Amino acid sequence: MKNKHNYKYVDYLWDEKKAASLGDDQVALFLYRSNILGADLRITNYGGGNTSCKTIERDPLTNEEVEVMWIKGSGGDIGTLTRAGIAGLYNQRLHDLKKVYRGLEHEDEMVALFNHCIYDLDSRAPSIDTPLHGLLPFRHIDHLHPDALIAVAAAEDSEKITKEIWGDSMGWVPWQRPGFDLGLQLEACLNKNPNIRGIVLGSHGVFTWGETSYESYVNSLEVIEAASQYIEDKVKEKGSVFGGQKIESLSPEKRSHQAALLAPTLRGLCSSENHMIGHFTDDEKVLEYINSNDLERLAPMGTSCPDHFLRTKIKPLILNLSPDEDLSDSQSILNKISASFDQYRQDYKEYYEACKHPDSPAIRDANPVVILYPGVGMFTFAKNKQTARVASEFYVNAINVMRGAEAITKYTSLPRQEAFNIEYWLLEEAKLQRQPKEKPLSRKVALVTGSGGGIGRAIADKLIAEGANVLFTDISEEYLEEATAAYSTDQAIGCYCDVTQAESLQNAVQKACLQFGGLDIVVHSAGLAISKPLLDTTEADWNLLQDVLVKGQFLLSKTAAEIMIKQGLGGNIVNIASKNGLVSGPNNAGYGTAKAAQMHLSRLLAAELASDQIRVNTVNPDGVILGSKIWEGEWAEGRAKAYGISVEELPEFYAKRNILNKIIKPEDIANGVFAFLAVLDKSTGNIINVDGGVTNAFVR
Repeated sequence: MKNKHNYKYVDYLWDEKKAASLGDDQVALFLYRSNILGADLRITNYGGGNTSCKTIERDPLTNEEVEVMWIKGSGGDIGTLTRAGIAGLYNQRLHDLKKVYRGLEHEDEMVALFNHCIYDLDSRAPSIDTPLHGLLPFRHIDHLHPDALIAVAAAEDSEKITKEIWGDSMGWVPWQRPGFDLGLQLEACLNKNPNIRGIVLGSHGVFTWGETSYESYVNSLEVIEAASQYIEDKVKEKGSVFGGQKIESLSPEKRSHQAALLAPTLRGLCSSENHMIGHFTDDEKVLEYINSNDLERLAPMGTSCPDHFLRTKIKPLILNLSPDEDLSDSQSILNKISASFDQYRQDYKEYYEACKHPDSPAIRDANPVVILYPGVGMFTFAKNKQTARVASEFYVNAINVMRGAEAITKYTSLPRQEAFNIEYWLLEEAKLQRQPKEKPLSRKVALVTGSGGGIGRAIADKLIAEGANVLFTDISEEYLEEATAAYSTDQAIGCYCDVTQAESLQNAVQKACLQFGGLDIVVHSAGLAISKPLLDTTEADWNLLQDVLVKGQFLLSKTAAEIMIKQGLGGNIVNIASKNGLVSGPNNAGYGTAKAAQMHLSRLLAAELASDQIRVNTVNPDGVILGSKIWEGEWAEGRAKAYGISVEELPEFYAKRNILNKIIKPEDIANGVFAFLAVLDKSTGNIINVDGGVTNAFVR
């Protein structure tokens, strides 16, 4: 067996101490193998591939020993696979299904029969790949989608190339849709070639195996390594890939700038049927492909591996824009690229009509998932950030496959009809229908100022909980780090932002566009409070309050509205003002005036932006002491002094002051914001007081 240091194209991750700690627990060892295989995207893509093991167990019904196959269940990912994600089946019963199999036309009915083979009652639903493992006799089996193997599988003369690389040690089976029949084909291939170490499946991937988890792991690595080395040798022979470079890339900084400017326009076009979330990458592999002479030939061919195009659609859209195109006039750019989107949608509809069957599901969203911008990078759009990111990863896999296949002989893709049969497979449709209902703010991107702590953080947390992607902004990077620590970058990111500086706000908004594709919601929660008598209030105090509360709101609204108008999807602006903007109180001239200005600015913008379906509303807190950052300093002391009480008495004082006698918390303000976003969807120019009921603050 190869020493781990000899692997050049895959990572050897087997930890002997870790494996030894699992003892003879074959299921645990199979899960461990699965996780380390899935950790390397060169070995298999997210959610792709399958792994299994077979053990001897005691049958609870007969007390006899039976062979049980443990396999990744439907919809799982081997990189994150746990015991809860696998299915345990009587393997003999899977073999017994041969007796009732009625042929290829009826193989979909076999999936329901897998449930009759269940051994472990806590099993995940078995996947369509189940018979591919069950009908092979090996203890441990890996079915993977390595880029290098798919390149071999998708190359012209794939069977010949397989023999050239591995001789008689690897079998080859032509492309066939996964299912019971393919399991029979794999079994037949093994029976004809009993000494093989694996099987290449045309256009799809590879099956490898071993009698132990470790043997299967090493076998998989060695097979992938051999294919990878073969491809790289061919690349060196050829001297270039993709026909060489046609255009030069912009610098990384300019690529990011162009992408951020263009993303909202693309998002708007891709969201003509459903709101989409975006992802952008300018990985060197992507640039090599999109800048090449062969792009126009290869991209329309579409991807070869079904796992790829299920995520990326049958083909990408290529933008006819120069890398350094002036993108400042969004309407001009929209006019320039709209026709290509119209054509893409028309092509997709024609593909559907030409290939559909009488029982095919209705046509899905006809917009592109993958958009290529030569010289700049690749955009992907999907229902959420994770799906958009994974689609990007899958298309990078597809690029690697094209690169390898072109180096070997010539790249081939699946015929359109076969691709359609996978994309609109009734079993895939059933999987889609089983997906959980989306949350109220799914497909929305939000930016919350002052979200490092207090009310702003509570708002941001609430929006994420309800499905939104959120950009946390604050002037405290320490607070930002703490606030975003609980979330993945697929959910939220943090960004330093000084709301008094237009450039700082623009940078934050551009970051939201680059990370998530655009912007739907902005909440201006950044604030401070200064409580002083008039004669003690300095000009600096006054200016600071006006800058943060009013100027900050103005700058944010202006910057956000520009993006929202560019998208053409409407939007929401919610400003956190205060009861003090409605009620006259002592020692509060600067703060109260600024809050009143915030409220009126909100009403003015509501009237102006309604024609673009941008709603502008205000939430007025009062007495939010517990969990609020502004009460940690002099403000609390100032208000306590104004009312002739101690700081410690403030929460109870404010609770008694409202007619419901309730203590108001940051979470309550967050609920007020959510109401405007997801419940009161026909409300604009309005104010919600979240104050427990302060009668002199009733809006009249």
